[in-house]
Amino acid sequence: MKIALAQTQPIKGDILKNIESHKVLIKKAIYNNVNLIIFPELSITGYEPELAKILAVEFNDSSLNDFQKISDENNISIIIGMPTKKRDTIQISSIIFQPNTQRSVYSKQNLFPTEIDVFNKGSENITLNFEEYKIALAICYDLSDSEHSLNAYNSGNNIYLASVLNSFSGIDDDILKLSAIAKKYNIIVGMSNLVGESGGYNCAGRSSFWDTNGELINQLNDYDEGILIYDCINEPL
Repeated sequence: MKIALAQTQPIKGDILKNIESHKVLIKKAIYNNVNLIIFPELSITGYEPELAKILAVEFNDSSLNDFQKISDENNISIIIGMPTKKRDTIQISSIIFQPNTQRSVYSKQNLFPTEIDVFNKGSENITLNFEEYKIALAICYDLSDSEHSLNAYNSGNNIYLASVLNSFSGIDDDILKLSAIAKKYNIIVGMSNLVGESGGYNCAGRSSFWDTNGELINQLNDYDEGILIYDCINEPL
């Protein structure tokens, strides 16, 4: 199984242009026979809490149908970042498109203090199954809660993928956290981050994979958009 971490620089609030930039990276992933590509936190809108009420959609909104079509036609799973509506609340979500499968959603369970007045917490974990690989998802501040990764491990997941917005001031701490999770639970860990400016943050990129010993496998730089591909066959579980 091949997993791609996407590293993107979103245009503030421009859903249509950001969708098109996602398609460019998905095309690269398809060319490289990737099975799953995951994008950073709020990748479709940028990290813009003040615009969330305007930009949020239902997770099954038709504006995102192109991702399902691409998934079906190319046998690739796609995870994008988007603010979503749930009844009268707004959540920070990863929307999941799998081939010929009804789309699903994972919503951030641990909110940063500045997010609490805008967003509501998610409550449901999700596991993605790819033969012997079981994948748990996290979104940024979920990493601050040790119970989150423990629950992923106790649920039998052997891969942990985090979609984040990480700034230059905070990324080193999260890199240490993710490496520690990989080592503690003997699982593969990946982090997909933004670059450029978003929501007033100078995003630090450095999207990364860690092996089951917590050692860095590979990492992108801190300024370019692109994808980082990892072939799970090269790392026995």
